[in-house]
Amino acid sequence: MNYFGIVMEFLRDRIKFLQNVRNGKHLEKYIISFVLCSAFFFAIYGGIMGSFSGGLQAIASAIKLPALYLLTLLICLPALFFFNVVSGSKRTFLHYFCLLLASMSAISVMLFGFAPIVLFFRLSINDYLFFTLLNIVVLAASSFIGVQFFYRSMHFINDLQGKQKIRSISAVKGWLVLYGFVGSQLGWTLRPFFGVPGAEFEFFRPVESNFYAALLQIFGKILGLY
Repeated sequence: MNYFGIVMEFLRDRIKFLQNVRNGKHLEKYIISFVLCSAFFFAIYGGIMGSFSGGLQAIASAIKLPALYLLTLLICLPALFFFNVVSGSKRTFLHYFCLLLASMSAISVMLFGFAPIVLFFRLSINDYLFFTLLNIVVLAASSFIGVQFFYRSMHFINDLQGKQKIRSISAVKGWLVLYGFVGSQLGWTLRPFFGVPGAEFEFFRPVESNFYAALLQIFGKILGLY
């Protein structure tokens, strides 16, 4: 099976893909292709992220970035499914799983596209804080594109009408907020992805504080407040 070709076909003709998902066609084929290709793309970008702190961190980040997105999906998927079941949807678990993996694949392809730019700054600017902030912006922008695709896809395959459809879409909006919180905090839990130059290699760090407090500290250091 040409897994990469299936992903490219999905990106070029998303209407056809959504029609297939709505009709329950080729779901298993899509799922396998999305998992394998997105893991590959995430691993490449993760390796670039970790390269700032050396080879071991690059390998660790190449493993942890695909794990971050897949674990976030698996943690949040049951809530999405049961939100829609309660709203009256007849879609199966595989429908939602396939759509989420498609969104994850879109994110991974965007990161793969940004990879040469991030690598250029990695090689040309030896600034740890700038590199960290650059990657946060790229990850946020790519994730926004994936989330936007998922939201539109849910509109497309929604099999409800009237008030039930309104409740279902409202549930999806709330779920997307939950997804963002879970993903950002899970990323903080799985850190380091960048490592600290000159420091001893750590695959994981002790759990402390939270992602949002750390982000404020990064901005504070850049602005000279810390």
